[in-house]
Amino acid sequence: MTGPEAAEGPIRVTEGAGGWTYVWDHPRKPHLHPVTTPSGLVLTQVEPEDHPWQRGLWFVVKFVDGDNFWEEYDPGGWGVQRHDGPPSVDSSGGVTTVEGDLSWLRPDGTTVAVREHRRLRHVPLGDSAYAIDWDVTLANPGPEPSVLDRSPYNGLWGGYSGLAFRGRSDWTGTRLLLDDGSEHERVAPHRSRWLDLSGPTVPTGPDGPDAGAGGNGAGGVCVLDHPANASFPVPFYATCRAGLGYGEGWSNTVYPSFLWDGPATLGPGEPLRFRYRVIVHDGVWGADRADAAWADFAGAD
Repeated sequence: MTGPEAAEGPIRVTEGAGGWTYVWDHPRKPHLHPVTTPSGLVLTQVEPEDHPWQRGLWFVVKFVDGDNFWEEYDPGGWGVQRHDGPPSVDSSGGVTTVEGDLSWLRPDGTTVAVREHRRLRHVPLGDSAYAIDWDVTLANPGPEPSVLDRSPYNGLWGGYSGLAFRGRSDWTGTRLLLDDGSEHERVAPHRSRWLDLSGPTVPTGPDGPDAGAGGNGAGGVCVLDHPANASFPVPFYATCRAGLGYGEGWSNTVYPSFLWDGPATLGPGEPLRFRYRVIVHDGVWGADRADAAWADFAGAD
């Protein structure tokens, strides 16, 4: 492929034995799954029984003017996100870019609450890592201001908004690493330029999602917050241990929660842009490597 083309069905981007798939035509939430390390270890899960609205790697705000766009069990209905048409795919210059417009539809299925422009860029980073640059611009179709909100944190859950990652439940022994060098099994919240979730990954056998991965391995994701984001450094809400309301398995969730401190008003004609880099890597990263990766991202166009 030498220039932009329209996608037909889910978009697969490869990196070594790994890579990611963008399910842009999902009827409720476009998302990335599977997200796989360069050696072939699958890190994400989609629609787990405990939270079936969680799908790999995705971006959504919980409430827009009180309409729920996050959970899909609200008796009053819920909003959905849909691409306005097939996104463009450009693989020229050795870098793949997926780009398109989305409409966030209110529970009535027709009223547009938010217009979104989404740009996903795959950036190779050597043999053991690659980056997914997640760049979104939200716009209010007007004519009245809209309120973007979250459930306030209640001591166990709440506060989440925006970009979200759900890792597989059999990926155990993981840890959270923050830019001050501290390690955690849970943060709720902690402001940081980046957060790394790493640990051993156990393949599920020859017929499972990690077929061909060559046995047990280690891997992770490092989520970087761009300094131009309004919430920088973002309050991260993340978990990596058993329980915590995520069924019987390991939790492995990461949310750079830009609405943690309170709602935001999106005025007509006032675009709101967020840029994140999600580095998918083999092995367990330390703070020096994450710091260097963040410096590269912060200085990029």
